[in-house]
Amino acid sequence: MKHLTDEELVQLYISTQRNSYFEALYSRYCDKVFRKCLSFTKNRERAEDFTHDIFIRVVTKLSSFREQAKFSTWLYSVTYNYCMDQLRSPRQKEVYSDDPYETLANYSDDEDADIAEMEAQRLNQALDYLTTDERGLLMMKYQDDISIREIADSQKLTESAVKMRLMRAKEKLRRRYLEALIFWVLVGLKALSLWK
Repeated sequence: MKHLTDEELVQLYISTQRNSYFEALYSRYCDKVFRKCLSFTKNRERAEDFTHDIFIRVVTKLSSFREQAKFSTWLYSVTYNYCMDQLRSPRQKEVYSDDPYETLANYSDDEDADIAEMEAQRLNQALDYLTTDERGLLMMKYQDDISIREIADSQKLTESAVKMRLMRAKEKLRRRYLEALIFWVLVGLKALSLWK
């Protein structure tokens, strides 16, 4: 079945209801869906639960897949929407703060590593200031490298609306990041003046 495309597997599953076709799709995408859920939840158990729930949702909605986009894009949209719904729920604690600097380069100098860690912390604090929707949109575009068109289709928005929302989210992130940076520079200057 490795030679079959995702879309062919979907059509074969829908027409025959043979589990082996869905299992092939599951094995192709289970790890990717889990990693995406983990980036939202930062909790392995919750990410496993989300992944399980998403694939149950996928198998029940598979007949609604219309091949207007690639299966992987459709699956990403289902995953993203499910995670966002869970995180927006008042019962859930919002934990989405994907750390884009989680895998910092290996630094030989401890001082460089400390500076890089401080920068990553400031960026994460700025990301925490954004709404779940703003963070999700930025992650789709810049972490997952999903095109504006695909984001627009998955979110049922126009491309211009996606561009505008991305621009606003980036500006809000930049402003918040700079505010935090200025604050820490002022604290550092004050500490240096007291130290002298």
